[in-house]
Amino acid sequence: MTDLCQHLENLDEAGAYCLRCPIEVLRVNVMLADFELFEVDLAESHSKGEFLAAVAKIIQAPDWFGHNFDALFDAFTDLSWLSVSAPGYVLVLRHASDTLGLTALDYDTLMGVFQDAAEYWKTQGKSFWVFFA
Repeated sequence: MTDLCQHLENLDEAGAYCLRCPIEVLRVNVMLADFELFEVDLAESHSKGEFLAAVAKIIQAPDWFGHNFDALFDAFTDLSWLSVSAPGYVLVLRHASDTLGLTALDYDTLMGVFQDAAEYWKTQGKSFWVFFA
């Protein structure tokens, strides 16, 4: 097991961070930890709607997904539609601009969603990580 793999399994540190290693290194470590990996390419995302649609597609959000931040939190803290229950989850936002194409208020709200989702999964004994790559 690598140091990064052990780090990913640390519930206390889970949250949203800038990725400081090559994406391939993260992928290998996510696989070693047996976590579920979601990679979202945000190169063409320039608005809240485009961001939510891109994330919903990658996590295979169910029909009830409402394309708003409340629904995103609900989806992140459910994930019951996935075929396997993983010991942790990693969301990678690739090609993301500094603001993710969001207004300042929406960006702050989204960061709260990420943090709240990480806190929820900690209560379930699982890690939830978000990396900006």
